[in-house]
Parts: sequence; C-alpha cells; structure tokens
Amino acid sequence: MFFTKGAKCLISWGLLADDLTKNLAELEELQKVAKPGVLKSYLEELVPYLVDFAMRVGFAIIIYFIGKKIIKWLRKILRRALDRSGIDEGVKQFLDSFSKISLYLVLIIAVVNQLGIETTSVVAVLGSAGLTLGLALQGSLANFAGGVLILWFKPFKVGDYIIEDTHKNEGTVSEIMIFYTKLITADNKTVVIPNGILANSSLTNVTQQNKRRLDLYVGISYEADIKKAKILLTEMLKAEYGRLEEEEMLVFVDALEDSNVRLGCRIWVAVEDYWQVRWRLTEQIKEIFDENKIEIPYNQLTVSIK
Repeated sequence: MFFTKGAKCLISWGLLADDLTKNLAELEELQKVAKPGVLKSYLEELVPYLVDFAMRVGFAIIIYFIGKKIIKWLRKILRRALDRSGIDEGVKQFLDSFSKISLYLVLIIAVVNQLGIETTSVVAVLGSAGLTLGLALQGSLANFAGGVLILWFKPFKVGDYIIEDTHKNEGTVSEIMIFYTKLITADNKTVVIPNGILANSSLTNVTQQNKRRLDLYVGISYEADIKKAKILLTEMLKAEYGRLEEEEMLVFVDALEDSNVRLGCRIWVAVEDYWQVRWRLTEQIKEIFDENKIEIPYNQLTVSIK
C-alpha cells in the first residue's frame, strides 16, 4: 500500500515537471518573437515591398493622367481628320465616341498592368465579364448594332427632322451616339431614343428632301360661289413668293361634306420655308374670304322655342 501511494506521487510529480517544461519552452518562444531584432528584421523586409508598391501606384497615377492627355490629343487629331474627309456629322460623333471608349479601355489595362496585375489575367477576366455582360445587356448590343446600321444605311443624319412612328417622338437629330440618338424638339426639349428602336421600326424623315408639298383645305358654305372662291385661292397662291414656280400648283374641290364644300390648295415649297408659308397662307385665306363675303361654315346650334 505504501509503495502504491509512492508510485502515484512520483507519477504526479513527473506530469507536473513535464507541464513546467512545456510552459518554459513556450515562454522562450514568445521571448524570441518579442525580441526587438525579430520585429526589426520583419519591418526591414516589409519596407522594400511598401516602397515598391508606392512607386507602382505613383507610376500608375502618372500613366493615367498622361494617358488622359494623350487620349484628348488623339481624339482631336481624329476629329480634324474626319472634318477634312467631309463625312457625315453622325459618323464623326459615332467614331469619336467609339474611339474614346476604346482608348480608355487600353489606358485602364496599362494602369492595371503597372500595379503588378498580369495583362493576360485582365484580358481573361474581361473576356468572361464580356460574355456575362453580353448576355445581360443584349438590348445595349442591339442599340450598338442599330447605331452601326443607321450610319451605314443613313435613313437620317444630324440636322434632319424625323418622326419616330412607334412612340410618335419627333425632333431635329442633334447627335448620333453609340447606343442612343438625341433629338431636339420644336420647344427645345431633348429626346433620347435607343438606336435599336430607330433601326428596327418605321420612321418619317421630314427634311431629307429639299422640297415639300404643302396642302391646305378650307370649307365654304353651299350657298357660296365655288368658282369665285377657286379664283381667289388661285390668285393668292400665284402671289405667294415662297412657292416653287417650276412645280405644279392646284386648286380643287376636295369633298362635299355635311355642312360645307371642302376646297383644297396644293403647292410646293422649300423644306425650310414650309411652316412660314403654311401659316401665312392660312391667315390670307381667312382675310380674302371675309373681304369677298364667302362664308366659312362652323358648327352652330339653333334653338327654336314654341
């Protein structure tokens, strides 16, 4: 019994000695790590890396700002070359916008490469991202293709007045961009229409031709002298200085309606004079008919009281 208790005590003291030995070893390791020399060597190894990274960032910033200047300079040269070539204004705007995006993409790749990221990795990421974006942005790609088709087939150009038949948007084309076309309305509003819509739907180009037919209609009463009314309209049209004299001029009876005889006038005018001539003739018709006692009927309500 005595020997058993002694053995147990020896075992306990042995375990305690082992624990003390392990603790002392851990303390020695901590002391080694906490030594100033170890921290100093670690910082000495870290400083060159930080300096190198800071230099890379600095050079990347310099490359970016110099690249911006070069891009502006290249775009200016491109615009001058396009101006000398005499191509359509819409093509100039489209190519300028496309070149801007392409050059900035090259600049971004150069900056990323300067930061230490491999260009092949960037291209691979851009390729996979491009596939994903291509599937997600099919509408934008359709608008880009629409812009190319517009510039290729030229249904309209910058400066034309167009009417988009699907949504009835209309205005003067001010800019043809990569994805969108800008219109300026008559009351100076800006309308932005996707190129895909303009390329895949019908539209009316009002100003593509250099002349335009002007039709005016007016109703006179059944009691009025039709021949006299036609003579007055003919003399009025002949005196109109905005009329193209080489083109056909017509005055005719267009319809016999419920409460009036509908007369029509037809002349040709230059596109830029269309609205001024139309407004002027409309006013003259009213004045001439009033002077010659030719009634222009309007809706009236007669009440009889018994």
